[in-house]
Amino acid sequence: MHDQLRLPAGLTSRPLVMADARAVYQVMAAQEQHDVGAISIEEADIVADWQRPSYDVGAGTVGVLDGDTLVAYAELMGGSRSDAAVHPDYRGRGIGTALAGWLQARARAAGATEIGMPVPRGSAGDRLLASLGYAVRWESWELQLPEGAEIPARALPDGYALREATPDDYPACWTLVEDAFLEWSERERVSLDDFVATVVRRPGFESWNLRVVTEPAGTVVGVTQAFLAGDEGYVNKVATRADHRGRGIAQAMLVDAFAVARAHGATRSGLATDSRTGALGLYEKVGMVVTSTWLNRAVRL
Repeated sequence: MHDQLRLPAGLTSRPLVMADARAVYQVMAAQEQHDVGAISIEEADIVADWQRPSYDVGAGTVGVLDGDTLVAYAELMGGSRSDAAVHPDYRGRGIGTALAGWLQARARAAGATEIGMPVPRGSAGDRLLASLGYAVRWESWELQLPEGAEIPARALPDGYALREATPDDYPACWTLVEDAFLEWSERERVSLDDFVATVVRRPGFESWNLRVVTEPAGTVVGVTQAFLAGDEGYVNKVATRADHRGRGIAQAMLVDAFAVARAHGATRSGLATDSRTGALGLYEKVGMVVTSTWLNRAVRL
């Protein structure tokens, strides 16, 4: 299937391996810098995703090379989820169209009925997918809490406590996060092993990156995952068990995550949300501002 890519003369393609994660990061970072003026992707994000026990990197990816230099890539992440990037210096040569075709063929062979990916609104990738018949599934936003800004603290309800997660908590964290995110996300449930691979085994993981809220009986009812991305404290996930919502737990966890990240060197704080969650207004109310807008576009196969 890699041989089906129709590329400009002089370019080649091959499946990727874990050792290519750095080169993929460099292509994605160059694309983000060009399209939105900032870089949010980290090499650790790619490594964490590729090291999932359920994922076959070689079967799910393709890289485009100019000599020994990676200049573009695409990957099918599972289900209808995919991603791709073309270095800005190599745009306008049909590489993106070739990668879109490869992803569609790969997804169709895997039994998927739809394939989609995120692109910055108004970017070259957005325009290309629109021209190929990809419709918008949902909108997402990267937000930041401006440097020096504070979110008003909100106390937890009486008897509730917030602490670092321990290995004994990992199954409860996994269950809670999956239950919460699958209320609106159309995907298969992530396995516990994949959850551990992307969170606890993410390169650079420290114990403060995963925190939980417990109710008076000691049961985990809230989870946050936050880590340092350069000088930014990035909150990757916030989840509260459905029967404990409306008590201020999510805001207390958000304040805690930003504070702990600052204690570990962050000078600013950020997160992402999308239109399926209905949470954008909440984050804007606490002083966060949108820094970039993305569209998830998809096409039926």
